[in-house]
Amino acid sequence: MRIARHTIERCLLTACLCAMLHGGAAAQTTPTTGCPQRPLSNAVVKNPLDLTSTNGALKVDFTLRSLKLPEQFLKECYLYETSSGPVEAPTLRLNPGDQLELTLTNRLTFVPPAPPVGFLAHDMAAMPAPGTPHDPCLGGAMVATSTNIHFHGLGIPPKCHQDDVLITGIENTDPPFSYSFQIPPDHPPGMYWYHPHVHGFTTLQVNGGAAGVLIVGGMETVKPEVAGLPERVLVVRQEFENPDSWLAGPNRLTLNFQPARYRHRLPPILQMKPGVKEFWRVANAASQAFLSLQVLFGTTPQNLTLVALDGVPVRKSVEVQSIELPPAGRAEFIVTGPPSGQAARLQTAGFDTGPIGPPNPTKELAEIVATANAQEPPAFGGGNTIRKPRAPTSADMPLKARVTARRAMYFAEAAAGTNGPTEFFLTLEGQKPKMFTMSSPPAVVTKVGAVEDWTIANHAGEVHTFHIHQIHFLFLEVNGKKLTNPEWRDTVIVPAWDGVGPYPTVKLRMDFRDPRIAGTFVFHCHILDHEDGGMMAKIQVNPK
Repeated sequence: MRIARHTIERCLLTACLCAMLHGGAAAQTTPTTGCPQRPLSNAVVKNPLDLTSTNGALKVDFTLRSLKLPEQFLKECYLYETSSGPVEAPTLRLNPGDQLELTLTNRLTFVPPAPPVGFLAHDMAAMPAPGTPHDPCLGGAMVATSTNIHFHGLGIPPKCHQDDVLITGIENTDPPFSYSFQIPPDHPPGMYWYHPHVHGFTTLQVNGGAAGVLIVGGMETVKPEVAGLPERVLVVRQEFENPDSWLAGPNRLTLNFQPARYRHRLPPILQMKPGVKEFWRVANAASQAFLSLQVLFGTTPQNLTLVALDGVPVRKSVEVQSIELPPAGRAEFIVTGPPSGQAARLQTAGFDTGPIGPPNPTKELAEIVATANAQEPPAFGGGNTIRKPRAPTSADMPLKARVTARRAMYFAEAAAGTNGPTEFFLTLEGQKPKMFTMSSPPAVVTKVGAVEDWTIANHAGEVHTFHIHQIHFLFLEVNGKKLTNPEWRDTVIVPAWDGVGPYPTVKLRMDFRDPRIAGTFVFHCHILDHEDGGMMAKIQVNPK
């Protein structure tokens, strides 16, 4: 029974470890040192604060804090100090070629009573002795108060101080830690995002709200139809009501931290001028929720002009009435506002996660209100944007590159006995299934210059979502059927197995030609409790 499996998998393992590591009872923050008040229900949705690069650079100081009070959702928050007080998870805006200098101070205090499946006892040996100076670049055990940052979708090096998540671990007693890297000059424009990626505790921190958007400028040079339109940045997050139990639910979705329609709460409000076009950029920063985005006038889905997916402009802008986004997926599209007096809403139309998948029902994310005095967001493409040469799109990248290798792998799950926790695997064909640990050797070894076709199967009765760090891939086929217009993605849905027919598959073209991504990084299921539970593997890309 699925409920029993999820209940047990987050409750049984090594409950004493956190007491050993942290001296017993979990420390608690207070509102004055924790996270700020988040928006209340039924308020007008506003864009996150923009932090924009100037003269080719953006310097940012973040503090990561936590807050857990009785009968409240856990909060874990990236705080940026302003003259009027701390602001949570601002949008970072840079252009191709810009330098990001981000300083992170980790001051997490919340410790759950039991670690998740992915936290293994052998990692304890790597912990520094009390009082010993700690170097985040040398690794060590990752615990609930450790953290790091993954810059999801960016083609930057997998190195410490840039985008390494395998070794880098920042402790809550460490001094401020610096991230410093350049957005590649040829980087596609679009929506990316940043979030913690500390193995075993990614779910906890992202569910707490520690995630924000990074936008690479230049979309108007590739898609001129968006220039001058009001621009909305919308981040869908997921909150678990009881983080102490490590359960997958009950939970709720939020839109820019404001609760969607939930129990007896009214939904957020999106104000639009009647009939006016807007440019919407939506990130699914939920840990396990699949979105099927729709804009409805009454009960009628409206046309949406799809402009970009996962940060890469699509080959040709197309009209759609629904956009599916797995956890970590992003979509950028044009919306036309309703006429005055027309009832309208933004919703996720629900998603079938498979025979044993968790519920993913229809939910109203926001009410859309057409009014002549709407509080519209600023027009896109104005301000101090630095114009850069046109960034490449998927149409510029060769679809018929010579394939240097073909690999097959699969997602699988196994219950460890009747009442044991579920074990999660991502395994190459021919290798023995093993849950990922930080000491796991690379499952794939390749080199810069390789172009490989990967076929990924799902042997489980619930949907999974494949993500790889450092690169995008061409999404070519589903269940052996070629897609008419393959697009570049960094996260893709792998359908659930029905338990009877052939295993569902997707085929992806992996592009390892960029020398900047040489190193060791990971690929995994982006349902975060699956990733934390072992559904991850390493890839080593050697220099050419």
